[in-house]
Amino acid sequence: MTRADRPAWALVATSLPMFMVAVDNLVVTNALAVIAEDLNTSQTGLQWVVNGYILPFAGLLLAGAALGDRIGRRRVFVWGIGVFTAASAACALATSAGALMAARVLQGAGAAAILPVSLTLAVAAVGPAKRALAVGVWGGVNGLGIAIGPMAGGMVTQGLDWHWIFWLNVPVGLLALPLALWAVRESTGAARPLDVWGTLLSCGTVVAAVWSIIQSAGEEASPLRTLLGVALTAVLAAAFTHRQRTAAHPLIPLHLYRVRPFMLSNVLAMAMYFGVFGSIFFLAQFLQGPMGYSPLEAGLRTLPWTVAPMVAVPVASALLDRVGGWRLQAAGCLAQALALAWLGLIARPGVSYGPMVVAMVLAGVGMGLVFAANPATVIGSVKEHEHNLASGVNNTIREFGGALGIAVLTLVYVQGGLRSAVLTGAAVVFAGAFAGVAIGRTSARPGSVPAPSASPGARSDRPEPSRLP
Repeated sequence: MTRADRPAWALVATSLPMFMVAVDNLVVTNALAVIAEDLNTSQTGLQWVVNGYILPFAGLLLAGAALGDRIGRRRVFVWGIGVFTAASAACALATSAGALMAARVLQGAGAAAILPVSLTLAVAAVGPAKRALAVGVWGGVNGLGIAIGPMAGGMVTQGLDWHWIFWLNVPVGLLALPLALWAVRESTGAARPLDVWGTLLSCGTVVAAVWSIIQSAGEEASPLRTLLGVALTAVLAAAFTHRQRTAAHPLIPLHLYRVRPFMLSNVLAMAMYFGVFGSIFFLAQFLQGPMGYSPLEAGLRTLPWTVAPMVAVPVASALLDRVGGWRLQAAGCLAQALALAWLGLIARPGVSYGPMVVAMVLAGVGMGLVFAANPATVIGSVKEHEHNLASGVNNTIREFGGALGIAVLTLVYVQGGLRSAVLTGAAVVFAGAFAGVAIGRTSARPGSVPAPSASPGARSDRPEPSRLP
């Protein structure tokens, strides 16, 4: 059996580590109370157990994509699996909150090497004819991992111990390493230097933004610290923008800003993940708090939300070329926004679980539509040699949207309660639907996933996506 004979194995090899990475975004959500008691730390400190993973993950994704293009995508992918697996063991062995946070940062760095190249490797393995299927599977696995993270964390915490949340990654990582080496072909992208300053500035901007928001909602909130954080964020963002405009090899080439399907799909992704991360975070707390469920019971009751994408993603992938990625993305955001609004309006003390089920199913369907169509539209709007870069940008924005969602909705929750927080998330996701509609208005044809050129210098038989003048 050769690699060429089994492209499905390559899809499995790229999806398995990416699933681990996605799960670990929110896997600790239902375990935070137990971790706080075990490690004798405050809830404010535990926020960094979550953000310690998400922030380096988001900040280093573009660097992971650039390194993959330069030194080999499979090489970066394999090294990422190794770092992530070792960091998971360190998390499991942590005996203090500081040690756990440090290990989570290392986990995030490993995840940043895995996720951006995984999509490019998966697409390359199956060939152009099955590109939409590969992207759909990748999006579905990624979305499923994010969605079931809180449930898996609650089940493991109640059934075993919170340390096993991280121990379970170790055998998966040890299996994924040889599988990736055997099933995945090595590939590189356009040879371009890594923009180190751009990487540092982008990472710093993300960290400063989330830190300033967390500071404004913490137990010892300080207006001065918040103001300084906002000012630092603005300075770093301005410096990053200047760097990208003047660098010979920027992290995000300037011409990509003029590709409307690419830019609008990323705006939509940020809005979607803003609402999804924040709402899942608060739903887990609501089920265990006012509704009185255990971590395991709360996890099981999120199944209507988490299972729905498994049905929606294959259907959406099959309809992608016929219906158009922009329609699926807009419909997904609209469904998610309606579901969040529904949950926000009914989620109050004394509510029963029954009225929440339909809203959760609707939210899961909306997630599935976006998970299938969003990365396909992003990949389809650029040339083939830019696939890895486009994937890195898309995933960076998605993760940043998730971190921002948790931070902002926590601030709204502190000031206005659960209903205000969830309805704020619904409003942001609803705004994302307009970005999807705008893609359709600027597309050159009904579908929004044009086939990228077969090589850097080749021309596609399909029209180029609409660009700004």
